[in-house]
Amino acid sequence: MQALEALTAAIERLPTVTWRGRIRAATGMTLEVDGLQRVLSVGDKCHAETVHGRRVLCEAVGFRHGRTLLMAFDSLDGVAEGCTVVTDDTANTLRPGPGWLGRVVDALGHPVDGKGPLRNGEHARPLRRPPPPACARRRMGPRIDTGIRVVDAFVPLCRGQRLGVFAASGVGKSTLLSMFARNAEADVIVIGLIGERGREVREFIQDDLGPEGLARSVVVVATSDEPPLMRRQAALLCMTVAEELRDRGLHVLCLMDSVTRFAMAQREIGLAAGEPPTGKSYPPSVFAELPRLLERAGPGPDTDGPRPPGDITAIFTVLVDGDDHDEPIADAVRGILDGHLVLDRRIAGQGRYPAVDVLRSVSRALPGCHSPAENDIAGRARASMATYDNMREMIRLGAYRRGSDPEVDAAMAVHPRLEAFLRQGKDDRLPAAATFAQLHTLLSVPGDRP
Repeated sequence: MQALEALTAAIERLPTVTWRGRIRAATGMTLEVDGLQRVLSVGDKCHAETVHGRRVLCEAVGFRHGRTLLMAFDSLDGVAEGCTVVTDDTANTLRPGPGWLGRVVDALGHPVDGKGPLRNGEHARPLRRPPPPACARRRMGPRIDTGIRVVDAFVPLCRGQRLGVFAASGVGKSTLLSMFARNAEADVIVIGLIGERGREVREFIQDDLGPEGLARSVVVVATSDEPPLMRRQAALLCMTVAEELRDRGLHVLCLMDSVTRFAMAQREIGLAAGEPPTGKSYPPSVFAELPRLLERAGPGPDTDGPRPPGDITAIFTVLVDGDDHDEPIADAVRGILDGHLVLDRRIAGQGRYPAVDVLRSVSRALPGCHSPAENDIAGRARASMATYDNMREMIRLGAYRRGSDPEVDAAMAVHPRLEAFLRQGKDDRLPAAATFAQLHTLLSVPGDRP
């Protein structure tokens, strides 16, 4: 059966019409090709044939002086002037479907988990699609119980919401994503590991996701050593798979780590195609591609039918450069998404995980997704944390004397309990109702008197 499925997939990939061109120049990662100017458009795929008989998948990224500019999905070793380039009209679409659940694929939709060929869906889908029209989309749905105390209480996630996790490297983004994957309420999960370290891919799948999590997930992987086209296409494929499952009426949780590496891949592609660099060398196409990608997630279209579409609840990580949360990519993404969760290296250094800085984190689903009682509890906790944070240095230096300010005294008394409440292991799960009950109790217990 597996051999028959593999043969069927190979037949579906056979091109119907082919055109040929010739390589005339190569500069860095870019090939200049003659003969395909009126055949290939930007984004179309083709194959470059090397002198050793190997075929390298390429994509048209622009035009220059009457020639087509190509970039490769693999190494250009063996490509020489005069080598043939052959078009391929089947490489721009894939057939994701429920048969992909439990599988790990690369950016081209090829399985990389050693479990045999994929069971493809019925219909081919393009990698690039516009999001549903703004006025035809549903509104965000009810709050999702994530089981993560700091999220459920202070930065709630609603069905169809898009949340950003902003952090520097080594502050716990991947662990926090694994907690979402294990605990969040969703029918299926689509995970995009974009530019990930090769060593960490298997660890994430086996240790963090686990067999039960993988069974309801599709994992798309493009490691950091792969060419920029592979890293960019992995993000596009991740969103395409999520849209296919959404259109089947499922609630999809899409986790992408990270948007920054998608932007870096687009930067390499744009600069190679001749775009001018702007802020931190990012060309204009980066800031055009970001909303096109991120807006594809969110509530589904508001349509009636026997099987109305579902929603895509998305969590995107943003790798901030040098702990600078105002660098260009972080600033652009923060303005597009429906909230941001900030992880702080100082908090991680104190040993408190998840290292969420509550006072800098915002969910645009508030206050509507909480009940009035829950908003009151969360508001009192935030006010206490803000009071303590304002006086932190004076308290640490011993310059504050107890009894000088009742609000500061109360914040000092409740601070250790709040820190313990925010600390949570990755295997620890607490329902949202119990989270608010616990938070209300610790705020109500009187602190030590001076």
